[in-house]
Amino acid sequence: MRNLPLASLRAFEAAARHESFVKAAAELNLTAAGVSQHVRTVENWLNVPLFVRQTRGVALTAAGREFGAAVTHGLGHIEIAAQQLRREIHSRPISIACIASMATRWLIPQLPRFRAAYPDLRINIVYALEAKTPEAAGVDLLIRHGPRPGPSAIELLSAETRPTCSAEFRARHGKLETPHDLTSAELLHDETIEAWARWFAIAGLHDTPKAGPIFADFNLMIGSVIGGQGVGLCPTALIADELAQGSLVTLFETASDMDKAYWLIEAKSLSQEAVMLRDWLVAASRER
Repeated sequence: MRNLPLASLRAFEAAARHESFVKAAAELNLTAAGVSQHVRTVENWLNVPLFVRQTRGVALTAAGREFGAAVTHGLGHIEIAAQQLRREIHSRPISIACIASMATRWLIPQLPRFRAAYPDLRINIVYALEAKTPEAAGVDLLIRHGPRPGPSAIELLSAETRPTCSAEFRARHGKLETPHDLTSAELLHDETIEAWARWFAIAGLHDTPKAGPIFADFNLMIGSVIGGQGVGLCPTALIADELAQGSLVTLFETASDMDKAYWLIEAKSLSQEAVMLRDWLVAASRER
């Protein structure tokens, strides 16, 4: 309805409910004269008297009582709808797509701290698969691995990889003091042997990497590394806890994939809750 005096209707509703300008003024943090002016605005808009002004207060007219009930009912419906909408917005989960290794080795271990800080927010984590944008994955946020995918991508962690084995494996195979010693070591491969071939080239080795078990992804390979079954090329940032504890060791500082990282990409439109998760993840990644 055009020219609807919403502020004045709210003041009228309080005055009608209390049948008092003074009590309505106290509720709305206004003056009684201010409430009276709002009521007058509604009466002029309707061209109908709603209150009888008396020496010791006011009294509703029959029209005022009927219209007051209608306005109370209408404002009540608005409040119910607003509460429902707020609940839906705050209960809507934040969605993030992530490659499996980053999810299990870094993202998921961070979640207890995030949930402690924001207990009312829910998160859905899905596989990134081949999605290159959050929109393609149908999510708010996407974590990708590789060279920088675009100027707006935020680097979370470096993806530099180094030869890594368990402390127990190194104790059993003590002759791992130079890169050349890896030419005869049990090497573990992530997807293909190409990663080791690149590292050998960077380290100045002309040998072909020794054939060994090939795992479908890093998540599978790291289990074998931790189990003392061989040497794997591991993203150092994803095994920081094991390195700090001493259960895993990097054999050499020479790294491959130095041009790669784990990147956070956000959808073009983010909810306030998704922005909170984005900022929290960025801050968490800077703690290392």
